Parts: sequence; structure tokens; C-alpha cells
Amino acid sequence: MKLGRLNSPLHAIACACFGMALIVPTAFADSSEKKTMIDPDTYATVRLTTDLSKLSDAQKKMIPLLIQAAQEMDDLFWMEASGDFREKIPSLPSPEMRRHATINYGPWDRLEGNAPFVEGVGPKPLGASFYPSDMTREMFADYVKKHPGQKEELEHQYTIVGRSDAGELTATPYAKAFAKQVQTASKLLKQAAELAEDDGLKNYLLLRADALLTDNYQPSDLAWMDMKSNIIDVVIGPIENYEDRLFGYKSAHEAYVLVKDKDWSDRLAHYAKLLPDLQRRLPVQIAYKKEMPGTDSDLNAYDVIYYAGDCNAGSKTIAINLPNDEQVQLKKGTRRLQLKNAMRAKYDKILLPIADVLIAKDQRKHITFDAFFGNTMFHEVAHGLGIKNTITGKGTVRQAMKDQASALEEGKADILGLYMVTRLFEDGVLKEGEVMDNYVTFLAGIFRSVRFGAASAHGRANMLRFNYFAEAGAFSRDAETGTYRVNMEKMQSAMTSLTQLILKLQGDGDYDGAVELMKEKGIVSSDLQADLNRLSKANIPVDVVFEQGIKVLGLEK
Repeated sequence: MKLGRLNSPLHAIACACFGMALIVPTAFADSSEKKTMIDPDTYATVRLTTDLSKLSDAQKKMIPLLIQAAQEMDDLFWMEASGDFREKIPSLPSPEMRRHATINYGPWDRLEGNAPFVEGVGPKPLGASFYPSDMTREMFADYVKKHPGQKEELEHQYTIVGRSDAGELTATPYAKAFAKQVQTASKLLKQAAELAEDDGLKNYLLLRADALLTDNYQPSDLAWMDMKSNIIDVVIGPIENYEDRLFGYKSAHEAYVLVKDKDWSDRLAHYAKLLPDLQRRLPVQIAYKKEMPGTDSDLNAYDVIYYAGDCNAGSKTIAINLPNDEQVQLKKGTRRLQLKNAMRAKYDKILLPIADVLIAKDQRKHITFDAFFGNTMFHEVAHGLGIKNTITGKGTVRQAMKDQASALEEGKADILGLYMVTRLFEDGVLKEGEVMDNYVTFLAGIFRSVRFGAASAHGRANMLRFNYFAEAGAFSRDAETGTYRVNMEKMQSAMTSLTQLILKLQGDGDYDGAVELMKEKGIVSSDLQADLNRLSKANIPVDVVFEQGIKVLGLEK
């Protein structure tokens, strides 16, 4: 392999793998102003466990293998997020800074607009380490225009973009750039497959092991969709595009190791079947809902026992909706995995305390775990609604919306999740008291998620929705008490109009319109910031960090 210049991400990977020195990239970021103080109370510590007594001996032996494979994904995400900065953590001047760098997978605070908190590192590149750190969107677009034959490989979600010694852009497949890590993970998945008692899980693990070596993930995605009876599950590989804020092209590595909660899963079984009817009833023109979601989707609850990589960075995921492959979604739908133990931790440690500060006293009775669980579930189900391909010939929505795709998609799922709750109320599935629980808990959830900051797609989506709803009168703020109250009728009206706006932007592939919408609404006003500051003064954590692993589970040899 010919290595490029020092600012090539491919060079960064080679340095990290072979112990060479590396300069931390210093171009492009959300915030260049150094963060001066690290609050140790930002993250509440949660111990990730589950009841292992229901597992067979073979299943208990699988879990350490899956966790070891997940740790390989963690190593890869460190490279993708911050080059070789992980090696510098022991030399940081305080335990608080070392802990903060570990939580953020680098020296930039993900909850503070990626503000650097380590002296001398400079702003975070928008393209993380997926592209040369000095490359702008305009430089990339100009190069692709002059070299159209390279467009597909340079924009491919599983390649690292670097530079040759001659200054030409190069694209190296993940399987080649990360050969050491993916080969190790692949072997571990194959060992786990030998222990699998469920045929569907065995098939998936073997196909996923191959996918890590070939970058062809669709067969394993299809096999993952076919799994129905497995208790152990693992989500592993390059999956989400959040870390690439330059274009949203590149997928970052992550992993979850999961144990199904059969009792809660049985309660959720019928909701995914409602998708086709809900799609038909979307309040938009036919063209924006012509794609019928697959009906092979399922919805289950899990205890997550290990997070690694992208999903473990900064704010933690509490629900999963995958695969992201649009072809798989249209053929088979998606699977929605509710991470119940992580969700309960955030509800107890964060959402309830927020409600006690910011929700009107007489509406706090509507804050419930069932509503929080339901809203999160409906958010994930709602990812399957709307449209995956533009109606204007601009390719997939993800391709057309580029760096705006993730935030807009999260905004769509939030608002269509609320739409689903409302339709179920109209159909008599939910009672008025129950739907009010969902609405008030939804409002409290906005305050929880908006604290994730502008560096998070979920944070920007919540800023957008908060400002849109505020202007529509969906809730009001009592100036005397500083608390918020839901107006159910206006909430429904705002929900409908924002649904129409987002689905039209996606269907049209209107990138400029999305940029303008986020510029106008994806901000934290001074009034909202003042209320969020009250939460910080009350020492309410922003998110959680995990004690996790083989030892925590009691599975060490």
C-alpha cells in the first residue's frame, strides 16, 4: 500500500496500526473556542447487566466472543473519530480530562458543539478521519467533477479517502484499510457461530464475518432481518453516517451485544404490522408516500450488555432501527430494537429530574416510563415511514441530503413517531389519558435530547422541533414558574405541518431547503439556553456512561 501525505486518513490508520507518530488533524469544526471546564456530573455512571440465568451454557460462552469482536469495532472508531489521539490519553493532565476524552473518543466535546477541551488540538475536522483533514466540500466536489470515474469509490460508504504523493485522491476499502481489526473480528464471529443454537443467528454470524472481509453487507443484513427466535443478538460493523459531517457518506464502526427480553417483546409484537396503513394515511401527496414499507419488520425489547464505537460516543443510543440499506428496507422492512435497560437508566436519572424542573406541576403526572418507552419505540418504527428515494431523480434521500441527511431523518422519525401515537388515539387503540402521557413525556424528551448539542443529529433534530412547536403554540411557558405546558390541539396541528414540511424536503431532495430550515430552526435560543442552564445548576446529568464488559457480567474465565 502506498501511503499518502501526513494529513491523509489512510496514513493515520497505518500509523495507528504500526505504532508510528501522528499529528492530530486540526481543520474544520463546529466550535473552535476551547472548552475551559469539564463538568464531572455531565455523565451518570450506569452498570450494564442482565439476567443471565435464562441463558444456556453455549449462549453464555458466546457473549465473551461477541464482546471481543465489538472491541475491535471500538478500536476502529477511535481511528475514524480522532486518528491516534487514544495513545495520548495517558499523558493528559487530569483524571477528569482523561475520562472525558475516553467518553468522547477524542479531545472534542460532542455535547458542546465539538469544542476542543485539550490544549493545542485545534477544531475537529468535519470529515473526522475519513478524508484528508484539510479537504473542503468544494475541493472534493471539484476533484470528482474532473475525475468522474472515481466518483463512486470516493463517495462509497465503506472507503477511506486519502491522497497519493502526487496529490490525487484515493479511495481504500475498509476491508483493506482496517485489515487487522476486521480479520480478528471475523474470526471471533465465526467462533461464536459454532456455539449458536439458533440457525438464523448462526447464518447471520457467518455472513457478517464474511462481510467484514469483503465490505458486502447486504447478504448479512438480509439474514439479520430473517432472525426471529434468537435470544442473543449482535449489531456489528460500519453502520451509521453521523460521524461524517462533511458529506454524510461514510459509515462508522460500532457494535452492540444484546439479550432479548421476551416478556416485553411480546407486548410490542403487533405495532410493526401497522406500518403499511400508517404510510397510506400520511398527510402528504401520494408521490411522497408511494413506497410501501416492508411488512417483515419486527419490534423487540432487549437488554444491551455492551456498547462499542460510534454508539458509545458521547450521548448513548437507547433504540436501534436497522438496516440502513434502502433496498433491504423496501424488501423486508427494518428491525426495531428497544434497549430497555439503557432506556430505564436515562428515564430514572435524567428525564424524571428534568420534568421536575421544566414541566408544569399539574402535567408531571403524565411523565411515565411506558410513554417514554413508547415514544422511543414509535420513533424507531417511524424511520420506516415516508420515502427512501427522491421523486426528483436525485438518488436516495441519504445521497441527496448529504450532511443534512442524518438530522433531517431523526427529525422525521421524531415527528412521525408522534403522528403514530395520534393515529392510534384516533383509532381507539390509545385512550386520551395515555396519549397525553405520550405528548407531555415527548416534550420532556425534547429538553433531554436538545442537550446533546449541535454536534449530534438527534440534538439538531430536537432544536428544530422545539422551535417549530414553540412558534406554533404547541406548548406554552409560564414566565413565573419557568415551566412548560402542552397544548394538545396545537401540538397535533404543529405535528401535521412539520410532517408535511420534512417529507417534502426529503422527497424533493431539497438540500438547500434543509440547510435553510436547520439554519433558521436548528438553534438554541437564549431563553431555551437559560432553561437548560437551570438543569445544569440542578446537577442533572446530560447522559450516561457505562460500566460494562465480560467482568461486569461475571463471565470472565
